Amino acid sequence: MRTNIADIVGKEGQEVEVFGWVHARRDHGKLIFIDLRDRSGVAQVVFGPKVAGASDLRLEYVVKVTGMVNKRPENMVNDKIPTGKHEIFASGLEIINTSETTPMPLDTDGYEINEEVRLKYRYLDLRRERLAHNLAFRHETISFVRNFLNEHGFLEIETPNLTRSTPEGARDYLVPSRIQNGDFYALPQSPQQYKQLLMVAGIEKYFQVARCFRDEDTRGDRQPEFTQLDMEMSFVEEEDVLALNEELLIALVKKVAPTKKIQEVPFPRLTYKEAMEKYHSDKPDLRTDKNDPNLLAFCWVIDFPFFEKTDEGGWTFTHNPFSAPKPEFMDDLLAKKNIENILTTQYDVAMNGMEIGGGSIRNHKPAALEAVFEIMGFEKERIHRNFGHMLEALGFGAPPHGGIAWGLDRLISLLRNEPNIREVIAFPKTGDGRDPMMGSPASVDQKQLDELGLEIKKKPEKK
Repeated sequence: MRTNIADIVGKEGQEVEVFGWVHARRDHGKLIFIDLRDRSGVAQVVFGPKVAGASDLRLEYVVKVTGMVNKRPENMVNDKIPTGKHEIFASGLEIINTSETTPMPLDTDGYEINEEVRLKYRYLDLRRERLAHNLAFRHETISFVRNFLNEHGFLEIETPNLTRSTPEGARDYLVPSRIQNGDFYALPQSPQQYKQLLMVAGIEKYFQVARCFRDEDTRGDRQPEFTQLDMEMSFVEEEDVLALNEELLIALVKKVAPTKKIQEVPFPRLTYKEAMEKYHSDKPDLRTDKNDPNLLAFCWVIDFPFFEKTDEGGWTFTHNPFSAPKPEFMDDLLAKKNIENILTTQYDVAMNGMEIGGGSIRNHKPAALEAVFEIMGFEKERIHRNFGHMLEALGFGAPPHGGIAWGLDRLISLLRNEPNIREVIAFPKTGDGRDPMMGSPASVDQKQLDELGLEIKKKPEKK
């Protein structure tokens, strides 16, 4: 029966059967030493001259080893690994699979290696201890969030990835329909409309670990597809959403990142105006010691302007067209006056100078939502063409509701002290949206284009 490598510390004097990859190899003549790695850890294995095949071992070979767990001599203890006081003296070896010479070293943290190479061979890169720990941390984080929200009465509900293209900010990724030829689905920028429709349906408390897609220009620490924690609640006010999420963030840090210290609880709250005047940022870094990597300074930023001027002189939303104004500005919204001074119920949560989440209380009455689009200059016909389903749904007894979405990739990267979100995503894209491993995006066969009724029109080359 297989023993996980980390568990050999409790099996001194017993024979074990372990499986894994050859992490390192040292030939000392009559004795050959390897470091054997599985997901649980690394341990030293010693091969004597009677074990056939040991001299054939090379890095990243997959092997099965049978042997006795012994204590290492005092002068040979390795304090850098949990199994460092023990070793396996092998009595049997089976080479399950060989490995080509890897195109990059796997026994470093990987920061020094060209990212294009790392992403092309991501399945090898993920064998790296740092990245394996990052994925385990990501799993632990999401599991804790799920359990917390379950205990607070939330239902986890999946929403569609094939939806309708609507103007919500970034460009949509479009998916052509073969059956409804000439029409397109869009991949969701967020589950925003669906989660509000779930509130209309009477779900009351919803969450989802949601995949989101945005066809944005290259922007540093962004990905064309990313993951957010999405939640929505009925019969709540702004304070209810902030209090629940603050409780969750504090409990999460305490559980999954106990070495981190939260600078101030409850989290400070700043209006957008205060944040911009004092810190010149709507996601201020409030750490008293910015050199302390384990110090977390959370804050809420509230009372954002609802609208801002476009380059063409019209109005657009600052965050989300589905947000409600603060109650004292509802009459102004409906009358479409005093637009530049209308404040919204939008709230953002920032940590160490990075926005990690944002949400709002929503417009739950059709007239208020329609007024938002009218202020933005949408004609009645366009409003009903793009958002008629939402206006119709809100007319069937929609409860007051609000929610928030966290950028899970960003939060996890910050908690892991990683320089970018690609380090905590299993299979990320490059900064310009390519996947060197799979070779995507890529052209498709003419037959596929013909079935979809599509013709490729090349953009003229820039001079």
